[in-house]
Amino acid sequence: MIKGLHHNAYRCRDSEETRRFYEDFLGLPLSHTLEIKETMSGRKTDDGSCLAFFEAPDMPFEFKRQHDYDLHIALEVERHVIDEMLAKGKAKGIETRGVSDHGFIHSIYFRDPNGYVIELTAKAPDHERAMDPTQNRAREKLDRWQAAKKAAVRG
Repeated sequence: MIKGLHHNAYRCRDSEETRRFYEDFLGLPLSHTLEIKETMSGRKTDDGSCLAFFEAPDMPFEFKRQHDYDLHIALEVERHVIDEMLAKGKAKGIETRGVSDHGFIHSIYFRDPNGYVIELTAKAPDHERAMDPTQNRAREKLDRWQAAKKAAVRG
């Protein structure tokens, strides 16, 4: 049985540049470093989740600018942090967008030095109800979307 997220791992162009963005700008502490000579993993944090970045200068990797929907990291914050970080990002010249009201969350977006999109998100007051599948009819909506896709292919 899955207990929860341990970490997400992403390639980075430069470890120090990436650390500055995540630690100095976003305030996420550097919790561990691991020089990888061969494939290995393992780290522990307070809540069991980590963002892991690794540099592999001797291995080619094409960094592609991702569209927000394709690949992004969403981190939960309190609502007041959204406004503070929006202003901070703009003041530092970091690509910053938002505030987007998604109904159940409010979000802002940054692009990190590697091109990855970082979303800071705050729960709206009705978040729990909106996330409850007995209330939000998630399965019914997904089934409807799938049926519409099939109909479009046939039509």
